[in-house]
Amino acid sequence: MKRKCLPSAVDGSLQAPPSKSAAQRAIAIASLAPGLSVIRHPGQCDDVLSAIGVCLDLGAGLQWHKDDLHIQGGIDTPKKPLNCGESGLGLRMFSGIASSLGEEVVLTGEGSLPGRPMVALENSLRTLGVVCRTQNGYLPVKVKGPIRAEEASIDASSGSQVLTGILIAAPLSGNSLNICVENLKSKPYIDLTLELMKAFGAEATHSGYREFHIRGGQSYKATHYVVEGDWSAAAFLLVAGATAGRIRVTGLDPRSFQADRKVLKALEMAGAGILFGQAGLEVWKRKLTPFSFDATDCPDLFPPLVCLAASCRGRSNIRGIDRLSIKESDRAATLMEVFGKMGIVVQLRQNTMIIEGRRAGGATVSSHGDHRIAMAAAIAALNAGNPVNIMDAGVVNKSYPGFFEDLEKVSTAAGRGEEA
Repeated sequence: MKRKCLPSAVDGSLQAPPSKSAAQRAIAIASLAPGLSVIRHPGQCDDVLSAIGVCLDLGAGLQWHKDDLHIQGGIDTPKKPLNCGESGLGLRMFSGIASSLGEEVVLTGEGSLPGRPMVALENSLRTLGVVCRTQNGYLPVKVKGPIRAEEASIDASSGSQVLTGILIAAPLSGNSLNICVENLKSKPYIDLTLELMKAFGAEATHSGYREFHIRGGQSYKATHYVVEGDWSAAAFLLVAGATAGRIRVTGLDPRSFQADRKVLKALEMAGAGILFGQAGLEVWKRKLTPFSFDATDCPDLFPPLVCLAASCRGRSNIRGIDRLSIKESDRAATLMEVFGKMGIVVQLRQNTMIIEGRRAGGATVSSHGDHRIAMAAAIAALNAGNPVNIMDAGVVNKSYPGFFEDLEKVSTAAGRGEEA
């Protein structure tokens, strides 16, 4: 699908889509909990649908009741490979969960996932006494549990998703487990994992994120869980308000453990108007100034923050580009290419992205199969001198299926965006 996006101001109110990070964790844990759990408003983005498909193949019962998902917990060794779609979280999380079973489980994926390295996953599970094999460091992943180790050390420099899967699975082990973790990135997502585990009746403790202790012999308990709004997706809407008018976003939790809540700090640093009240989070355009921001723990913020930096007169710096090479695309190189076509100079120096702010020009750009690149291009188009055409714009379905429709609702220009 090609999407033509026209320059426009924005003004209006939108509901944040459900957090796919929280929804995927909740669906997985509920499938491990005997009894009936209800997950309220999990959304139906591609990553969430993939998690549902995996849990069905594991033997859990899942049914939609309007916008809610009812899950009858209980899993067993699947009869076929588990297809995790294009969800990196899903692949790594369900690999950990598969280690709680006694038979071999094969996990596969689609899209860009087969091209993403799985060496860290393989090495981490092996330290737990789990048999884990990949195809030269890539999919498919073959896992055979159970977790046998009582002490383990893992390197989490590539991200927190492998640790998330291990933490979810470990309470079901017969042994208590101590894990020493080195170079942990994205700590807020581990907080989110621990919060979800606790909501379903299991606990893990840690000492400064360096050592985790999980008591064995625990069990998850069925519960009702409400999925909060997604700060990752909302970041694009908030940047639209800061750069092109005014937007109110509802459904966001100011106390959320989601790492991308830090977008508020970047907006504040740039000088945007911000008000978090009972009616929601409102962001509006003011004179914007260049900013320096460390996105090491929230790498998904790079695309919206490049949009923000492009509207700041001067040079902005965003640290943490070493986290971007194993996303849906090589996001650092892709952002440099896509924004370069729109006349925005993006440079990469060591671990920092440098953006020279100026008005974007019209262009035809590729999403490179990356949902966040497609959304970034659409937000940049709001202030462009001419229309921006986005190729393969339908990839937004991975995280935010209603993105273009929502952006249309708050646009003040008739026909701001259209399918071509």
